[in-house]
Formats: sequence, structure tokens, C-alpha cells
Amino acid sequence: MNYRMIGFAIGRILLVEAALLLLPMAVALGYGESPVPYLLPAALLVLCGGLLSFKKPRQASLFARDGLAVVALAWIAVSLFGALPFYISGSIESFVDCFFETVSGFTTTGATILTEVESLNRGILFWRSFTHWVGGMGVLVFVMAILPMGGDGHGMHMLRAEMPGPAVGKLVSRMSDTAKILYGIYLVMTVIEIVLLLAGGMPLFDACIHSFGSAGTGGFSSRNLSVGAYNNPYFEIVIGIFMLLFGINFNLYYFLLVRRFRDVFRSEELWAYVLIVATAVAAITLDIVHMYESVGTSLRHAFFQVSSIITTTGYATVDFNTWPTFSKAILVALMFIGGCAGSTAGGIKVARVVILQKVSVSEMRRMLHPNAVPAIQFEGKPLNERSIRGVHLFLAVYLMVFVASCLLVSLEQLDLVTTFTAVAACINNVGPGLEIVGPMGNFSSFSPWSKLLLSFDMLVGRLEIFPMLLLFAPSIWKRRLPSRRLVD
Repeated sequence: MNYRMIGFAIGRILLVEAALLLLPMAVALGYGESPVPYLLPAALLVLCGGLLSFKKPRQASLFARDGLAVVALAWIAVSLFGALPFYISGSIESFVDCFFETVSGFTTTGATILTEVESLNRGILFWRSFTHWVGGMGVLVFVMAILPMGGDGHGMHMLRAEMPGPAVGKLVSRMSDTAKILYGIYLVMTVIEIVLLLAGGMPLFDACIHSFGSAGTGGFSSRNLSVGAYNNPYFEIVIGIFMLLFGINFNLYYFLLVRRFRDVFRSEELWAYVLIVATAVAAITLDIVHMYESVGTSLRHAFFQVSSIITTTGYATVDFNTWPTFSKAILVALMFIGGCAGSTAGGIKVARVVILQKVSVSEMRRMLHPNAVPAIQFEGKPLNERSIRGVHLFLAVYLMVFVASCLLVSLEQLDLVTTFTAVAACINNVGPGLEIVGPMGNFSSFSPWSKLLLSFDMLVGRLEIFPMLLLFAPSIWKRRLPSRRLVD
């Protein structure tokens, strides 16, 4: 374990977080609010980050376990420091609640303990939603896009540990250039959404807040009733479409830019994603049509909520807690499926669902024809045993963490639906669940210990399980352990 290099990398990340706090501080000053809640944490971050990264270690190599440790520890560190503005400003009294809110922001979960969002200072509201935007594409990807972190192999491994999906690759030869391309696309799409919301009459501050939430698929709003507070079909269509766009693999946008149209339209995951969305919207529309004045209104609400839940954003236009059981069951299923690999969305990912379906069909065919050796392909490439085993391992560990979390949270003695969907909403980075934690509810009723557990679930879900769990493996902390060096 290269402790000095790990500390150096985390120090760089803390320095970037200090710079990021200047934005909410500027917003606070613009609205005549105190800059202290942002200035003090920024100064502390500069001190800690400077001490950790003052001198680059001579041994700058990162091994696999080092990269995993950097990713997991960095996310915990930025969440702890990111909680300070909430605590210093007095917006949230308990530091555990501050940590929960911040983890929810950076992991783009959108679960909240706040009951009165509109009473918060503008600077705090901005920071709260800005964490979505930074965490959406990945904290370390953001840092790599603006600051060198070491060898390109180091960056590749950290990207693999942080970016969602069963496989991550470079778009261009240099990892730092790949990070810049991803964040460039991300920034342009965010700006376009802000402009479209402004064109519809949404105030600039609200347009930024909801675009940050859509881009990061997070779901924090500046309104107590979320997007439903506006009761504006135009806003719902714009935000709904952009939620779906941000739920698509960002590699496909790069392929569009370089005119690799065939790669885009041959994407199995993209077509599966579109099919799931279309089917869910149609089914829910038919199920809730009796609840609204017209088919158009039912379609409007179904489209928005399906877009919100499958991309794990968590915005709401209506209280879907009141919808029929069938519609709520569809939304819960979408929570688990999530968006595409390589997007800002959470969940298991459509790619894994497609691979699992292909493997299941292949195994059933093998039962009928024992001597057959069916080839399994995904995205035009044959799947090897290692890839299939990786999907199975992810799902097995995911299920174990989910069940264990449900059992521990059930000690709260809340109803089963609340317990189940609270854990599902956190580990899939969705935000709202059903019943007490529904779209018009929050997580304030949970004990501090359950909030810490749910915060852990958010980090586990955002980092795809293994980086967080490996922190508890004693072997990862040994100084001398045979380990494969990271290569491209």
C-alpha cells in the first residue's frame, strides 16, 4: 500500500473541493448572505489538502488496491468536509444529518432529511445542488479533467472504480483527455438545459438548481414540492427529456461528435433503455388514466416519473405514493434497473440487465441442448467468462448488501414498504421511495445510526459496491502485498 501517494491524491482532491466552495460563497455574497459557512471549510480544506499534497512522493506508482482506496477514501473525505457549510450555517443542526445530506448530494441520490427546503439560504441551496453536478460524472473524473494526478494508468484505474457500469474504457489515448471530453459534454448539456428552462420563464437560480439535479441525476430541488411546484408542462418536458439524456452512456455522445453513428445506433443497451422507458410509460399511463382529467395529463405525469426514477434522479411532479399498486411496483422495478452504464444514473444498470438476460436465455438453451456451446454477444462483441462472472459477482454482493441493510434498518420498527424502499432508494441512488420516504416525505424520522448506514449504502451504490467494501478487508492495508500494477 503506497500510503504517501494515496495521501497525495486525496490532498489534490481536497484542494479542488476548496476551490469549488468559492462558487456557493459567491452566490451567498450576491444575495447578501454570510460567506463564513464556505470560507471556513475552504480554509480548512486548503490546510489539509496542502499538507497532504505538499510534496509528490518519489514512489508515485499506484497499484489496484491503492486506486480503490483513493476512490473510497476521497468520497468519504469530500462528504465530511462538504457537510461543514450546512453545519456552520446552522441550516442543519446535527452533523450526522449534515453528512447524510452531503453524501446524498455527491452520490446524486437526492434523499433528504429537510422538511422546509425553501427556508434555506441561497448559498446553501446552491451548494446542496452543486454537489449533484460535481458528483454526477464523478469527483475524481472532475479532478482528473483539471489537475494531473500521476501516470495515465493510475487515472484509468480510478475511473474504472468510480464510473458506473460493468466496463469503462478510454475514448482517446490519454486518460486526462478522456476526462476532459466527458466533462465538456456534461457541461454543454447542462448549459443547454439551463437556457431552455430560462426560455420557459424559470428564474435563473431555479434553472441552475434543477439543471444541476438533472445533469447529475440527483434530484435536489429549491422547492418543497419539487418540480411539481411549478405545475408547468414545458418545464416538465424539458427536465424529463434531459433526465433521460443524462441517463445514456456518455460515450455515445462522443461517438455522435466524431460521426461514428453506426456505433450509436447499434448500441444494444441504448435500445433496451428506450424499450424499458416506453413500456413503463405506456403501462403506467393506462393504469393511472382514471386518476386525471385526460389521457394527456396521465401521459405527462407517467413520462416524467418514469424518466425521473429510471435515471435515479428523484424529481417529482405528483405524489406517486397515491398511484395504484401496479404503477408503484413498476417504479420500484425501475429503481433497481437504473440508467445506462457510463451515465450519471445509478441502479444496477441496463447493461447488466441485458447481459443477465442473455446469459439466462443461453443457459436455458443449454438445458434443452446439452451439447450446444452458444456464443453470448453484447454490443457486437463476444462476452468472455470473466465479464459474465463479474456481472454475477456484482449482483450477488449487491443483493447481500441490500438484504443486510434492510434487516438493520428494520430495527427502526417502521413499516416494511418504507424500510424496503428507503434502502432501495439509497443503494440505487434514487432519493425518494414510498410511504414515509415518498416524494413528499423525507428521511428525518430515521435514527442517526440508520442515517449513517443509509449514507454508507449511497456510497456503496455510487461506487459500484467494491471500493467501499474493500476498505474493510485487512489485506488491503498491508504495506507489502503482491499486487498487479496498474496499466492501460
